[in-house]
Amino acid sequence: MRVIKISEIEIHGFCEEPFKLIEDAFRLNFQQGQEIGASVAVVHEGKLVVDLWGGYMDNQQTRSWEKNTLVNVYSTTKIMGAICMHLLADRNQIDLDAPIATYWPEFAQAGKENMPVKYILSHTTGIPGFSEKIAVEALYDWDRMTKMIAAQKPWWKAGTRSGYQSISFSFLVGELVKRVSGKSIGTFFREEIAHPLNIDFHIGTPQEYEPRIAELVGKPVPRWQQTVVKLFTPMIAKVVFNPDPNDLIPKANTREWRAAELTSSNGHGNARSIAQVGAILACGGTYQGKHVLSSKSVDRAIEPQIKNFDKSTFTTVEWGLGFELNSKRYTLGPRTFNWGGYGGSKCVMDRELQVSVGYAMNRLEGNLLNDKRAVKLVEATRKSLGL
Repeated sequence: MRVIKISEIEIHGFCEEPFKLIEDAFRLNFQQGQEIGASVAVVHEGKLVVDLWGGYMDNQQTRSWEKNTLVNVYSTTKIMGAICMHLLADRNQIDLDAPIATYWPEFAQAGKENMPVKYILSHTTGIPGFSEKIAVEALYDWDRMTKMIAAQKPWWKAGTRSGYQSISFSFLVGELVKRVSGKSIGTFFREEIAHPLNIDFHIGTPQEYEPRIAELVGKPVPRWQQTVVKLFTPMIAKVVFNPDPNDLIPKANTREWRAAELTSSNGHGNARSIAQVGAILACGGTYQGKHVLSSKSVDRAIEPQIKNFDKSTFTTVEWGLGFELNSKRYTLGPRTFNWGGYGGSKCVMDRELQVSVGYAMNRLEGNLLNDKRAVKLVEATRKSLGL
């Protein structure tokens, strides 16, 4: 992995004067050798006030990161999946309090007959991973994965504890959206949200966008580390090592992965599109003059559901319906909520301030909840707002 010197890169885009601290923090990430290519964007009160990018799309630094560069943002995609669910609920096509089996009858197995839909969004289904050992390629077989989850017994009593649904979220959300709307999750998101709002984010990225996609660059997880995790935290190992993470990074750079529709893990966008999606929620369901959700649905989405020591992340998390609430690391104002992806991508929103921060990059750090690059950008945003 090559390190970029600040003298070798230029930061492009724009940053309105009150938000210059964000540009400074973004530059500092490059200066400290923490980036290869990245973008950051902020939407405030419905207006894009920061849109910056810089660096390179590839580890060899042969292709510059451009305005329309896309990158896999892993679990930041869960925000897009959650919005799809809330949109269906807002239209009264799905009841978040109703059993999942109401819409997906085959799910009524192994004691899951009465499990409500909302448990998927609060990560309390007790199905954070897969009981059966799978390879990355298995994730491309939708029917196989959904049948497996429908038959799987929860690993604990649903609703009593959260366990972050790292990849299983794809099939729990995606199958419900498909059953209710008749559309795949990627098609539903594109037709109902992305295209109407001209947002350049994709779940199942078309072949023609391939030249725009940045290469993900990350280090493999050492085998000794996997062994330690499996020995001392077997629950976490069952979630994060199935499929093998050392297969996920190289295969995430393949056409097969990019074409799949995994709302847990393979959305492709940039900071601008992430911030724009986040702005739908931060602005109460309306963005660019277009109504997407009712403010009532947005407020329900950020109602606290559970706060506990999450069985998958091995840290204390407070969950709303699709989002982490009241994070000490990512705080903007009184009603901040967020989620991000493996390696560092992030979307942080505040309902009171009507602000949304998006961050996307291709140099992966080995953590989910506390990437220092995103923390600095969120802190700079908070200060820029005078808080």
